[in-house]
Amino acid sequence: MSESKRTERAAAPRKSPRTDHADGEAAVLAKIAEMSEPYRGMGERLHALIRTSAPALVPKVWYGMPAYAREGKVVCFFRGVIMGKTERYMTIGFSEEARLDDGRMWPTSFALTDLTAAEEATIGSLVKKAAG
Repeated sequence: MSESKRTERAAAPRKSPRTDHADGEAAVLAKIAEMSEPYRGMGERLHALIRTSAPALVPKVWYGMPAYAREGKVVCFFRGVIMGKTERYMTIGFSEEARLDDGRMWPTSFALTDLTAAEEATIGSLVKKAAG
């Protein structure tokens, strides 16, 4: 690395984990705001539900989707748009970092056409378990 690059890197402000968390929160909220209804409303509710169920997970944008990470690795995410196109249903998914293992087979994503109290309870429980 050249001397000028080292100097430039050393002078750059370093982000604290708290700053990263605030930046991630703002980025996720901006992604949700870009969604069309009914996905925007569902996204706002999912965001609040995930933040309440697993407050240790850090919000971030992952491949253009709102996501929530533990130690920098995404645990869960949701989307209603893919490649600029609105989908028929919203998807909430869990990565391999999620602690949802149950025998030799378990679901890793779910389709949502509506978000009622029953789905919120199920998702809250899954997110809590996934965050471990």
